[in-house]
Amino acid sequence: MPARLGLPLSRLHVPDIRAEVIRRGLVASISDTTIWRWLTEDAIKPWTHRSWIFPRDRAFGPKAGRVLDLYAGEWDGRRLRDDEFVISADEKTSIQARIRCHPTLPPAAGRVRRVEHEYDRGGALQYLAAWDVHRARLFGRCEAKTGIEPFGRLVEQVMGVEPYRSARRVFWIVDNGSSHRGQASIERLEGEHPTLRLIHLPIHASWLNQVEIYFSILERKVLTPADAVSLDELAARILAFQADYEILAQPFEWKFTRADLAKLLDRLAVRGTGPVQKAA
Repeated sequence: MPARLGLPLSRLHVPDIRAEVIRRGLVASISDTTIWRWLTEDAIKPWTHRSWIFPRDRAFGPKAGRVLDLYAGEWDGRRLRDDEFVISADEKTSIQARIRCHPTLPPAAGRVRRVEHEYDRGGALQYLAAWDVHRARLFGRCEAKTGIEPFGRLVEQVMGVEPYRSARRVFWIVDNGSSHRGQASIERLEGEHPTLRLIHLPIHASWLNQVEIYFSILERKVLTPADAVSLDELAARILAFQADYEILAQPFEWKFTRADLAKLLDRLAVRGTGPVQKAA
């Protein structure tokens, strides 16, 4: 690592490696091309990195297990009934309206799409969405900020229409964001909606939240690059995409099961880095 070499760098590139091996006297001279070829052949790329995190939640197994059960259409060891629903919900925050100083140019022969680097900031919005895991129904709204009240409006948007209004139970899967964190959020939302059951993911486990898959699609298809005429236009485009997406949407093919969870927990236990409890 660069720090162990006494270098003021976060990662090593080929010229840095070349300078270091010459400084150590390992070679009198060597070209960047040779170093690049050797590293490519050995699949070692010090200039790349990948983020990771070990589960920190001591109850990771039980919490993740019940979410996976809901995705599989089960709860407490039995199949969900036709009048029971599973909603995955979250917020995509700080979506900027970037108003380009010059219009974006379409692709042409021998030229890719060109996006002007300069832009004016047109403000930012928050997009709250709820995804019906088994029926591929999508609800969403744009808000000026996140918080308990905006999230409550999303919940009301879903729970106020059929079939959720008259459902036996509606399970809401959420992360541990401040808008819906802890026992207080359970008491508040379940008190306002008696058929709602709030299910929290383990800490640092948003990858288990299916609505994040939809957010990644939205990011690729609508928000990259994030051109906008105004903040209102950006909000209208997000909601228009939501409506179009829902027409052809199918439930996501979720493949991470309880068996995969058990294998993950076993690997973490061997490394001594895993949570204490296994899945119930």
